[in-house]
Amino acid sequence: MPDYGHPLAFGVFITPTNSPAQAPVQRAVLAEQLGYDLATFQDHPYQPSFHDTWTLLSWVAAKTERIHLAANVHNLPLRGQPAVFARAAASLDLLSGGRFEMGLGAGGFWDAIEAIGGRRLTPGQGVDALSEAIDIMRGVWDAGSREPLRVAGEFYSVNGAKRGPAPAHDIPIWVGALKPRMLRLIGTKGDGWLPSLAYLKPGDLERGNAAIDEAAEAAGRDPREIRRLLNVGELPVEQLIDLALENGTGTFILATDDPATMQRFAAEAIPAVREAVDAERASRGTDRSKPRGAAALAQRREGIDYDAVPPSLVERAVEPGDAGYGRVRANYLRGGSPGIVLRPADAAQVVDAVRFASAHPEVALGVRSGGHGISGRSTNDGGIVIDLGALNSIEVLDEAQRLVRIGPGATWGEVAAALDGRGWALSSGDYGGVGVGGLATAAGVGYLGREHGLTIDHLRAADVVLADGSVVRASAEENAELFWGLRGAGGQLGIVVSFEFEVDEVGDIGWAQLAFDASDTAEFLQAYGTWMEEAPRDTTAFLILGGRAPGQPQVAQLMGVVDSSDPDTIIGRLQPLAEQAPLLQQSVQLVRYADVMGNTQPGPHGGRGEPVSRSALLEHITPEFAEAAARLLAGGAVHWFQLRAVGGAVSDVPEGDTAYPHRSANFALVVMGSDAARVDDAFDALREHFEGLYVSFESDTRPERIDDAWPPAVRERLTSLKLQVDPGNRFRDNFSVLGTEVLRHVE
Repeated sequence: MPDYGHPLAFGVFITPTNSPAQAPVQRAVLAEQLGYDLATFQDHPYQPSFHDTWTLLSWVAAKTERIHLAANVHNLPLRGQPAVFARAAASLDLLSGGRFEMGLGAGGFWDAIEAIGGRRLTPGQGVDALSEAIDIMRGVWDAGSREPLRVAGEFYSVNGAKRGPAPAHDIPIWVGALKPRMLRLIGTKGDGWLPSLAYLKPGDLERGNAAIDEAAEAAGRDPREIRRLLNVGELPVEQLIDLALENGTGTFILATDDPATMQRFAAEAIPAVREAVDAERASRGTDRSKPRGAAALAQRREGIDYDAVPPSLVERAVEPGDAGYGRVRANYLRGGSPGIVLRPADAAQVVDAVRFASAHPEVALGVRSGGHGISGRSTNDGGIVIDLGALNSIEVLDEAQRLVRIGPGATWGEVAAALDGRGWALSSGDYGGVGVGGLATAAGVGYLGREHGLTIDHLRAADVVLADGSVVRASAEENAELFWGLRGAGGQLGIVVSFEFEVDEVGDIGWAQLAFDASDTAEFLQAYGTWMEEAPRDTTAFLILGGRAPGQPQVAQLMGVVDSSDPDTIIGRLQPLAEQAPLLQQSVQLVRYADVMGNTQPGPHGGRGEPVSRSALLEHITPEFAEAAARLLAGGAVHWFQLRAVGGAVSDVPEGDTAYPHRSANFALVVMGSDAARVDDAFDALREHFEGLYVSFESDTRPERIDDAWPPAVRERLTSLKLQVDPGNRFRDNFSVLGTEVLRHVE
């Protein structure tokens, strides 16, 4: 296999000299400026004239933004325990935004290694030790696995170690090697072969590739899974082209410390090689698809035509057999095992993803923006997931009108931070890690709601990919009926790839976190309800109550915002409720809205099982409801419940203006439990107090919940719209008014 079809990459091999100290850093920065993909450094910890390579990599990562970094290659015998080293690598990868690659070597220079305290190994022992280290490193990075890590090796062992953290991307392990056993190890376990051309004899590349390929195939791997890298000097363009097309080299790493050579190679050789190789591959019909071995192919799910995945999505698609699957399979609360996760990078790729999904009408479809949805199935078992995380742009369209465009994959914490510099904010839930897409098509009940309304009330236009792959713009002037439906039921109508919002001016605000002794639960709930309805609109507060610990008072936690920069006003707003029950803890701060929404925990979601949540909307917290809610909590069927204040500006919007009904409600209720049958029995007993539900917090799939979500007139209008834009009910896994059946023929 002379050409493995790998996308070409170019790097530099820099000497980590410590005199002058900044020289290698400056060369790496220059490499980034010149467009190189990779900067690498030798790793000789016994060499006093060199920087420690790990420290240097960390420093260079902080000084650069785009270029990937690696050792060329790390001296494994002097890098300590592989589990600790793997965690250090994951940390650097996370801190650098996924730019660290792992180059490993078994040793060499044994006199120097032994002199500095390392263990001398025979060549065979070095291979065995490296093999054990690879297993441990991969095990540490497999943070999605719930099993403790155990590797009983002769040279390295772990016994029940916790896994993680997961790196920001699948860190490849490139191995520097020449000898047959090492080459076989690369074929069996490695992700790349990294020799130096200067040390190779004629025919070594061909023989090395053949040995790696044979070992890979014996291990059930596709040889194309293994990238071929090569340290080179400043070679003629024709030779580089030949190395790519006839010897499979996908990454060329220029060994030089000379800035002029780096500049000349970047300006002349790199573009010429790329152009020639691309042209020849096109004429040959070279397979450039993402390779997967037999073990990965065996984990593919029935009903999905994996060979039909659009070329634009192949490179970033994640399947069950891929190393990064653990980072994308679950959402915040729900475990999942999707058959494929498509990760489009732009709106055109979303179109490709939707068309692929529509060609699989029997397969479950999840759409994920931030992965926090409870009602929306942003993961599933054996289906397709379209992950919009890469569509995360935030830009100002019109400063005077405070009009901004936001991608569905941005998080509300990112949005709040971006708007804060202009003194703007957009009411958006209560957690900054939530994605824009799901919340901005359901409602958006947030801490500024009573003053500024729901998130959907600020939507002015949206670009939407419909089930047939068409892209339409929806606003009050264009596709007005779709614009109506997007605001409250958008998740079942299409995929919004761009939102345009008119945001508010918001300065310093009061942020209150109070804990009350609510042992007289019903009385306290009534007090909260009365206080919240009577409070000025600048005050919005949410209340959470969980089960009572034995021997402890019932605790109610209040979190809320007073949109004022005046401390006396803030305290004055809170004082009436503070007088209703003993305060156990209190914190009232003057902050920015971005600070409130900065409460995020980055990293992949690790939900397990199926969340059990129930939702309702209430006009008032009546004495009868307060008593029933107190009994609900005391009964143990639910773990906790939350009351969110709505009302105020939310109720100003006429009932039929959006697909979010029940505008007269002053409170939204959500309860969480674990036993669906018990929760239903307990919650159903309260339904006489409710007037509807909020779809984002509802996991009950019984058909009558559709009627709770949308009154008859709204449901009829929404059904008509749904049949126009999604007659096959492709977006049925997100609270569809048509239920969960596939409609093949609509008269």
